[in-house]
Amino acid sequence: MKREDFVFSVGYQGESALVDSRAKSNYKNLDTRQLAEKGLFRAALCSALYSGKPEDEKAVVEEYNRISGADFNSIDQMKRLVGVYRVPEEISRIISL
Repeated sequence: MKREDFVFSVGYQGESALVDSRAKSNYKNLDTRQLAEKGLFRAALCSALYSGKPEDEKAVVEEYNRISGADFNSIDQMKRLVGVYRVPEEISRIISL
């Protein structure tokens, strides 16, 4: 699964990922921090998980706290908030919506 497909996925159906093609088209060139700065926290979290870089995860949590006034101190809290925990390995098909 490509980064852009994971970042802008809106759900899954079996082995297929459902991807928001409009969001993907508009924001695919933004990095993790830029997505968070735009308030696209689900996409930013997905981007951080895809990169596997702790600094990306930290940036998402920090930006969320700054904008929302929350006091999250771990990426696990962000994962629970948006319901994304990992990059799914079982996806073999992309459906653009």
